[in-house]
Amino acid sequence: MNKKVEQIKGKLIVSCQALPNEPLHSSFIMGRMALAAKQGGAMGIRANTKEDIAEIRTQVDLPIIGIVKRDYEGCPVYITPTMKEVKELMEVKPEIIALDATGALRPEGKTLDEFFKEVKAAYPDQLWMADCSTVEEALHADQLGFDFIGTTMVGYTPQSKTLKIENNDFEIIKEILSKAKHPVIAEGNINTPEKVKRVIELGCYSVVVGSIITRPQLITKAFADVLK
Repeated sequence: MNKKVEQIKGKLIVSCQALPNEPLHSSFIMGRMALAAKQGGAMGIRANTKEDIAEIRTQVDLPIIGIVKRDYEGCPVYITPTMKEVKELMEVKPEIIALDATGALRPEGKTLDEFFKEVKAAYPDQLWMADCSTVEEALHADQLGFDFIGTTMVGYTPQSKTLKIENNDFEIIKEILSKAKHPVIAEGNINTPEKVKRVIELGCYSVVVGSIITRPQLITKAFADVLK
């Protein structure tokens, strides 16, 4: 693992993303968001699209987990679903590329196993993160040889709808940590400093926090809703 990636060990990664339907959708704004995150102590950034990553690189020299979110008709996989998205990301070479590792079929009916073999063969030196939604998926991604195992999709898939990452003191993370060989990155609904501290104490390599830092409309809603 390269030195730059090692700096996220035990540290905070901030997800700086805004989709086209969101008020902060702009590579310029995401670049400034990343700079604000760095000033606050973040040691890594997770970002969506090559355009945002290129802009973020002009503002901060932090390791980046890159993704491309793209919808394909009739396909539930939207995080770096095909080789097209991987090629786009390789134009800006994020330190880590994350992709959906939930076991759902990708566009053209490709399995995760087939797709991962393909991307590994094309880019053997690239580091890969598996965005998983269950313990089983995480352990399968671990066996496939992903460099990092993430809990990104817990609660966001049909098979994990009833699961919550923080339930019973992060039991999902504990189980993955006890069985996986590769480093685990905690991500998904980690929305307090206490939860951040806890997942690192449990043994996670790193922790990604997004909406509670970088989506002001959702942060505002939490305050406004209590007055309804």
